[in-house]
Amino acid sequence: MPELPEVETIRRELERVLVGRRIKSGEVLWTGTIKPLSSKQFLNKVVGQKIKKVERRAKVLLIELEDNHLGIHLKMTGQLIYQPKRGAMIAGGHPQGNPFNYTRVSFNLDDGSKLYFNDLRKFGWLRILSADHKKILLEKHGVEPLSPQFTFKKFLELVNRYPNRRIKQTLLDQTLIAGLGNIYVDESCFLAGLGPGRRVKTLTDLELKKLYAAIKKILTLSISKGGTSSKNYVRSDGSRGGFVAYLKVYGRGGEPCKKCRTLIVKTKLAGRGTHFCLKCQK
Repeated sequence: MPELPEVETIRRELERVLVGRRIKSGEVLWTGTIKPLSSKQFLNKVVGQKIKKVERRAKVLLIELEDNHLGIHLKMTGQLIYQPKRGAMIAGGHPQGNPFNYTRVSFNLDDGSKLYFNDLRKFGWLRILSADHKKILLEKHGVEPLSPQFTFKKFLELVNRYPNRRIKQTLLDQTLIAGLGNIYVDESCFLAGLGPGRRVKTLTDLELKKLYAAIKKILTLSISKGGTSSKNYVRSDGSRGGFVAYLKVYGRGGEPCKKCRTLIVKTKLAGRGTHFCLKCQK
């Protein structure tokens, strides 16, 4: 599943080509993607609408239309492809062979370009959101970790709500901190030198400061590199996310630590595959 840096990369790259365009027509090929609306209801709410803005909240893309918002969650295998009338496509998400074998919804724009939502496993979704629905969606997620609201004081307040939880479980909780997932939790814990299985109540103030700083640094670096190409994610210009070269532990189970050469351990915490170095992380 793409995490905050990947979705933010898609947002920035799609914003420059979608804003100002008008949705001329569309097609729904899998109604499960747009539930609870029918195909006709869904298209009635988007066709003819001009795209005003492309936003992100946590891992959700929000396309602001004239009368409502279109929410998009890629989930495990979702992919967005923008195909201009002329020139190269831009694609972001999870390609699986020929992605057009899995197109679930498509839009025709007024300049002859097209936007496709493809999804192999059909977990992703598109939702029409009124202002009230958008507010509810926003309130379900915690603080954005790169926003001014994410102060160290706020971080302490959030993690200390559940002192008996393990660090990994706390950081993955989207109601506390929005957009963090497996990749960036593992990498942040490594940078901070903390074992992801540590209980929150065992962390000192200094360790928590290191973790707070690591989260911000890792996310900022990943966004600057266009996200992580951890398996099958590609950027919306079709290239692989550049942060993969900077991964220290994630996806490197059994390989030597880049810092101390101890073999990276892969285990399971909070129901997720977890990677860490026994020597560098305590």
